[in-house]
Amino acid sequence: MKKRLGAAFGLIGLGLLAGVTAQNSRSSTLIYGGDWSGLITVDPGMSYEYAGSLVTNNLYETLVKFEGEDLSTLKPSIALRWTTTDSGESWKVRFTLRNQKFASGNPVTADDVVYSFDRAIAMKGPGSFLFTSVANMKVGSTKAVGKNIVEVTLPKTASPAAFLNLLTFNIGAIVDSVLVKSKVENNDFGATWLKRNSAGSGPFVLNRWDQNQSITLDANRNSRLIPKLSRVILREMKEANTQRIALESEEIDIADNLTPDMIRAKTAEGKFNIYKADSLNLQYIGMSVGETSPFKDARVRQAVRYALDQDGIIKSLAGGNARKVQTIIPAGLFGFNPATPYNLDLEKARGLLKAAGKDGGFEVDMLTPQGACLAGIPCSDLAAKIQADLGKVGIKINIKQLVDSELYPLYRAQKANMVLVDWSPDFPDPDGNATPMSDFAAKSLAWRNQWNNPTAGKLAQQAALEPNPAKRAALYKQLTELQLEEGPFAILYQPTVSVTLNKTVKGYLRNAQNQIRFEKISK
Repeated sequence: MKKRLGAAFGLIGLGLLAGVTAQNSRSSTLIYGGDWSGLITVDPGMSYEYAGSLVTNNLYETLVKFEGEDLSTLKPSIALRWTTTDSGESWKVRFTLRNQKFASGNPVTADDVVYSFDRAIAMKGPGSFLFTSVANMKVGSTKAVGKNIVEVTLPKTASPAAFLNLLTFNIGAIVDSVLVKSKVENNDFGATWLKRNSAGSGPFVLNRWDQNQSITLDANRNSRLIPKLSRVILREMKEANTQRIALESEEIDIADNLTPDMIRAKTAEGKFNIYKADSLNLQYIGMSVGETSPFKDARVRQAVRYALDQDGIIKSLAGGNARKVQTIIPAGLFGFNPATPYNLDLEKARGLLKAAGKDGGFEVDMLTPQGACLAGIPCSDLAAKIQADLGKVGIKINIKQLVDSELYPLYRAQKANMVLVDWSPDFPDPDGNATPMSDFAAKSLAWRNQWNNPTAGKLAQQAALEPNPAKRAALYKQLTELQLEEGPFAILYQPTVSVTLNKTVKGYLRNAQNQIRFEKISK
């Protein structure tokens, strides 16, 4: 009897210990619910969409960074200091690195910076245009001039200020060259291995990635940026209602995109904190102008804009948590054009379709993400609204919902006649939208929609390099007006981001570039 009693007490003790351990583990683990299906790779040289940026931003460091909500002042990161000099024929940007280590324990050196930049250019990933088209860099532009000193040579056709800003994006991440080189297979620059592993100096390391389920990040104890949490888990939850239920049951700590109605209800309850952030995102419809596309004629694209009930989308679906924008540069950036010439006018839309030889209407597939679109609107609801609006002028939309990891490869391969997606500039400068949306040669959004307009590309290039603010503003006005007439985009709205947090979560901050620093968060 005593023996059994002792065993029972032992079991109780083990149970209590397990309970305490689990409780401690849960208090040091952040579980973040959201739609992370856009994660295709955690390789910073290849990742591009929101989920990839969110993860890589916490696995890797860049030479320079923005802190908090301030997107106007660059701060030191791996680089302690930097200088820009005019050598006559080119710009020389020199960085002095701090002494620190990668997660592997290898030191961060100038050779790692050279390898990271040259690797990103050579792989020709979706973000490589930032180096090649914006900064006009090539393999060899970056040189180590000392163990901790690196110099980048930029031609006079590039803006040093834009170059420094774009370094805050994924493409500027510094990888552990010693580790990555050891993982190279068939000259792939280690991309196969780095797709599901990390090799950075950031505050976290990748523990595991179960696609369409979760991404687990663990604290990097070799990082100079020691996290307050030991683990962050990004739970895959495409549907807002799933996030709501999980938040209420404390299964998750943060819900990334509840619907506007849910957020209003949570605000009234007072049991959760609602974090509101400015955004540079634009929700838009992309219309391919390829030879076989019904949108080849600019008048058809204009008809789409006149047929869309933009005010209804913002008022009814977004719950007012969005701004009416029709031009390609978002409010909050230099060069924003507030013009909104396309008001709902079905007769005008029908007239434009008739003039373009489409008076009988046409049928087209629209690729649409699953889960939530910007402002927390379920993408299925937004797609249905667009389908209903355009149906009134004879444009029959077939909605094709895909997970992001299936949708974006098709879009990037110019295999989408019509697509409902969003965009945020890779760096806080108007060129972060102007070049990808206007310059076909950049092989970004203009290229994806097969829109090759030499005038638009030239205006984007001129504006990027113009040092005079008044002249630069005038160039962006020309470009945004040209896009309103001829561009392949129908801008739907610019959202305010609302995130719902358990009140135990402290230190959450999200800037307008959609960067979230997990090492700052505690519970």
